Amino acid sequence: MTAPLVTILDDEPEIRRILTDALEEAGFRTRCFARAREFEAALKRVTPDVCLVDLSLPDTDGLALVHRLALEQGAAVIIISGRAQVQDRVAGLELGADDYITKPFDPVEVVARIRARLRGNRTVQRAGDTARFNGWTAHFDRYVLEDSEGAETPFSHAEGEVLRLFLESPRRLISRAQMQQSLGGTAGESFDRAMDVRISRLRTKLCEDPRNPRLIKTIYGAGYIFLGEVDWS
Repeated sequence: MTAPLVTILDDEPEIRRILTDALEEAGFRTRCFARAREFEAALKRVTPDVCLVDLSLPDTDGLALVHRLALEQGAAVIIISGRAQVQDRVAGLELGADDYITKPFDPVEVVARIRARLRGNRTVQRAGDTARFNGWTAHFDRYVLEDSEGAETPFSHAEGEVLRLFLESPRRLISRAQMQQSLGGTAGESFDRAMDVRISRLRTKLCEDPRNPRLIKTIYGAGYIFLGEVDWS
């Protein structure tokens, strides 16, 4: 079985070396890039399992790159950045990142978070590539939501994981602990914030009333429940 491939985009050689050593010792394959242009060119030839992306890049805006990756690639996207402010974390998650790690970091933690992401990807059951519910069609092969009139709205890999979890468990309460177990990630404030952001963005894309959503209901103190009727194909 081929080892998972992790791409590392960071303009600091020492950071690339530390991450490469830790990941390869843990059994991952790696590819390193110092410039976004080289990184994006490589993605046209191969899709990694996880992309580690620094935000402070010399040739492009890191947040804009993360947004493109989230919408266009099937890989998980983890930001590794020296920007520790809450607004940077929130922006990264809102633009589609699966996780956010601040520098300086412990390489062991990075390896653990990558394993959690990949474990989460395997745990969520794959019922099919297309789900129809309440006038919507979710195309998981293309990461697109289609409304009843055929208009399409893209969703990110991270949003897709949450949407699939809801669609595979309709009318069942899903607790935060169950979400963390199914989707991977480190339990705590960072994970909770990431889930809040993704669910909020999904509600917006599904044209939900934020004050009284019809499909994704919050059960305060317990979790969430999806109230739609789902047909998989």
